[in-house]
Amino acid sequence: MIKKLAETAAVAVAVAVAVAIAAALLLCQTPMVVAQVTCDPEQLNSCAGAILFNQVPSEKCCENVRQQQPCFCQYLKDPSYSSFINSDGAKRVVATCKVQFPTNCP
Repeated sequence: MIKKLAETAAVAVAVAVAVAIAAALLLCQTPMVVAQVTCDPEQLNSCAGAILFNQVPSEKCCENVRQQQPCFCQYLKDPSYSSFINSDGAKRVVATCKVQFPTNCP
C-alpha cells in the first residue's frame, strides 16, 4: 500500500512538473491572430495530461483543440511548439477529438 502511494505521488509530481514546463513555454509567447481566431497555445494546457501522459482528453481539451486548429501550422513552424504539437501524443489527442491535423502547411 505504501509503495502504491509512493508511485501515485511520483506520478502526480511528474504531471505537475510537465504541466509547469509546458505552461512556462506557452506563457513566453505572444498570442497571434489567424483568420479571426486568436492563436494562443496556452489554451492547449488543458490537454497536457492527455498529450504527455496518454490520458483521455477532456471535453475542454477537445474544445480548445477545435478552437486552436487553424493555428496548428503556425505552431508547427515555431521551434518552441513544434515538437510538442508534432508529438505522437498531440496527434492522438487531435484524432480522439476528431480534429483534422494539418498535413500540408504552407
